[in-house]
Amino acid sequence: VQLQASGGGLVQAGGSLRLSCASSGLTFSNYVMGWFRQAPGKEREFVAAITWSGGATYYADSVKGRFTISRDNTKNTVYLQMDSLKPEDTVVYYCAPQVKSGSIYSVKTYDYWGQGTQVTVSS
Repeated sequence: VQLQASGGGLVQAGGSLRLSCASSGLTFSNYVMGWFRQAPGKEREFVAAITWSGGATYYADSVKGRFTISRDNTKNTVYLQMDSLKPEDTVVYYCAPQVKSGSIYSVKTYDYWGQGTQVTVSS
């Protein structure tokens, strides 16, 4: 199983970025997909998740109303549209499938992280 996140970069506060995460080696449409982020020295934290059909989405309070998660099962790809970016959004972003039962918000239920993508928001 491989997950490859991309689309990060440097943007000014208030700007937008769209992250993509392409997967291979798993039946993508069977899984809830999540985005998480991690700052140096801190635990990985939940950002957003989307059910297998895309019918339900979940967000951390810190990004609700600014970020939008979506997926294209024909392309085995999940996206994170990030608008109104803030300097505190500056971290590495990762995607992963939820492979264990449990809370959709819990990082412990996700695996196959792959490389993340760095987002830097300047003030």
